[in-house]
Amino acid sequence: MMEYTARQIADILNGDLEGDPEIKIKGFSKIEEGKEGTISFIANPKYFKYIHSTKASVVLVSRDFKTENGINTTLIRVNDAYQAFAKLLALQNNNKLNTTGVSSKATIKENAKAGKNVLIDDYVYIGKHAVIGDNVKILPHSYIGDNVTIGQDTILHPGIKIYNNCTIGQNCVIHAGVVIGSDGFGFAPQTNNNYQKIPQIGNVIIEDNVEIGANTCIDRATIGSTIIRKGVKLDNLIQIAHNCEIGENTVIAAQVGIAGSTKIGKECMIGGQSGFVGHLEIADRVKIAAQSGISSSIKKPGQVVQGAPAFEFNRYQKAYVCFRKLPDLYDKLNELEHEIKKIKKETD
Repeated sequence: MMEYTARQIADILNGDLEGDPEIKIKGFSKIEEGKEGTISFIANPKYFKYIHSTKASVVLVSRDFKTENGINTTLIRVNDAYQAFAKLLALQNNNKLNTTGVSSKATIKENAKAGKNVLIDDYVYIGKHAVIGDNVKILPHSYIGDNVTIGQDTILHPGIKIYNNCTIGQNCVIHAGVVIGSDGFGFAPQTNNNYQKIPQIGNVIIEDNVEIGANTCIDRATIGSTIIRKGVKLDNLIQIAHNCEIGENTVIAAQVGIAGSTKIGKECMIGGQSGFVGHLEIADRVKIAAQSGISSSIKKPGQVVQGAPAFEFNRYQKAYVCFRKLPDLYDKLNELEHEIKKIKKETD
C-alpha cells in the first residue's frame, strides 16, 4: 500500500476524523490482528469488542458507532465502514496495476491494435486483427486469439485464454486461468456407437462490468453467441456451456455447471455446486440454493428453490424436517409392527 496519512484517507472517504490526523498508514489488517501502521474496519457488531485491544493505527467505523473510554486508535467515521474499506482496497489494487507499456517478450501479430495506456506483459500473445482498448491490462502468459476485442479499462490476470472472435466488454475483471471461447460440447451419435464432432463456429460475448473468477470456463456457441450480460459476477470454477445466456447482474457461486442453451434471467442468485440441464429458461430474480439440481424451467420471477431436483424453498425445508425424522419414524413403525404381531398372536 502507498503511504497515506489518516487525514488523507479521511478526505478520500469523505469521513470524519477522530484522533491523530498525521499518523501514517502503510497497510491493511483485520481488526483482531491489527498492527501499527495499518488500517482496519468494524462493520459487524460481533467485532466491536476488538476496538479496545486492536493495534491498528486507524479504524473505519460507521457514523453512529458508540465510543467508550479506553479507545487509543484513530477513528474515521463513514456512512458504511465495509464499503469504505472496499474502496481503499480497490485504490490499492489499482495502484498495483498502474504500470503501462508493452513487454519486449510479448508477441503481437500483424494488424492487431492497442489503445492508450495499456499494459501488455511478458509472454502475452495477441492474435491477428485483435483490438485492445485504452487502459487495458493483460498480465503474463495470457493468450488473445485472432479478431478478439477487449473493451477499455478491462483487467486480464495471468494465464487467461480467449479464443478467436470473442468479445470482452469495458471495465471487466477476468482472473487467472479463465478460458473463454473453447469449443462447446457438441457431438452427434453415429450408428456404430461413436460420435461425430459438431463444429462450434459461434463465439462468446462478455458485456461490460463483468467479473469472472479463476479457472472458470465459458464455451463458444455452436452458432451465434454465448452471452454474459453486463454486471454479471461469476465465481471460480464455473462451467457455462455453449449458447447459454446469463442475464444482467446475476451472481453465480463456485462450481456451478450450466448445460447448453439455458437462459438465466436478470438479478438471479445461484448457490455453489448447483447444476442445470440444457435448454431451460430461468426467470428474473430467481434464487437457487447451493447444491440444487435444476431439471425444469423456472417461470415465476423471484422464486426461491432448493433441492435436487429443486422445488419451492419453504416446501423443501418442511420436507427436509420430515427426512431427518425418518430413522425415528422407521423405529416407531417397527415397534408398532411388533406390537400388532404380538396382539394378533395373543388373540389367535
